[in-house]
Amino acid sequence: MAGGVKPKRRYDSTRRREQAAVTRREILEAAQELFAGQGYAATTITAIASQAGVATKTVYLAFDTKSGLLRALWNLLLRGDEGEAPVAQRAWYREVLEEPDPEEKLRLNARNARAVKERIGTVLGVIREAAAADPDSAALWDRIQTEFHENQSKIVESLEQMGSLRPGLDAATAADVLWTLNHPDVWQILVGRRGWTPARWEEWFADASCQQLLSGPGV
Repeated sequence: MAGGVKPKRRYDSTRRREQAAVTRREILEAAQELFAGQGYAATTITAIASQAGVATKTVYLAFDTKSGLLRALWNLLLRGDEGEAPVAQRAWYREVLEEPDPEEKLRLNARNARAVKERIGTVLGVIREAAAADPDSAALWDRIQTEFHENQSKIVESLEQMGSLRPGLDAATAADVLWTLNHPDVWQILVGRRGWTPARWEEWFADASCQQLLSGPGV
């Protein structure tokens, strides 16, 4: 603009948010790779920043602490995206609760459980490792166990409301059984150590859930 001052460019908050989201995702991906490769204790914020190609300060600004970063990584992998909605509000979980057929309900639960476990992979082991020495990570591990049991309990409650639980099986015991069959430790034993494929585990979990929980012919 001849003879004048160039106007200031408008601050593009949308673009800044998008850039921040990309940076955050790159940090999470770097952390996942390093945590899985060398463990929680040996991984430093500096190493994560270097892997992600950002300044160390950027990592601290986004996640505060290493345990905060681990918690954010867990939430991302558990939910499947960076949305704020908890598992209980996710469409794939609501589909299980709303399914009217008891056996199909448990088979959908097995499908979801496999998908989640394939996402969380080694990160769950990282959290368990970190919990032994880091109070924040120990609290995260405890919360994971509690929320996992609550989510399985809601599925059992929906079966109870339908009158589909096996005779003599109370809802509390049924929830414990479903939680145990679906526990990540069982996945690690069968898939991680015994070499089962995820598909074989899903079929086994679905069949075992139906046999243990449901009443009626053919179960």
